[in-house]
Amino acid sequence: MTAGAAPPPRIGAMPRFLADCNVGRLARWLRVLGYDAAYEPALPDAQVVARALAERRVLLTRDADMMQRRAISGGALQAILLRHDRVEDQVRQVLKELALEPSRTLSRCIDCNAELEPRAKHAVADRLPPYVRATQEQFSECPSCARVYWPGTHWERMRERIAAL
Repeated sequence: MTAGAAPPPRIGAMPRFLADCNVGRLARWLRVLGYDAAYEPALPDAQVVARALAERRVLLTRDADMMQRRAISGGALQAILLRHDRVEDQVRQVLKELALEPSRTLSRCIDCNAELEPRAKHAVADRLPPYVRATQEQFSECPSCARVYWPGTHWERMRERIAAL
């Protein structure tokens, strides 16, 4: 259930998320869908709430006690209490509650959340497996952690899982 009466994001603006320690896999899948989804695995609840407020992020949690914090119950911070254990069900809940239609899938680094940047093959060729170097032509790179992405069979499988959502 969504708590708080924080103003909705501007029309056309994509929400930004902060996942607490209970929903790290959800953060990764929101990144796959193209959303800015920070993950906070170690901070105490009060600091997680403070970070979400400071960065104007929607807080995602499975912790019912977190939802009782004044910033959330008073409406200063929008938060979603996730009802399911399975990450696919969590993704569905977030998309439904916020009426989101993912439009930028596979545009963020799933590890560090940065937006991917297109790269020419020659710029990343020395970091590619031989088969990928021989068969692929489109590449993206994370400007933060330097991970290289390409539309291989793993992207196809991810797109199938996304379609199933």
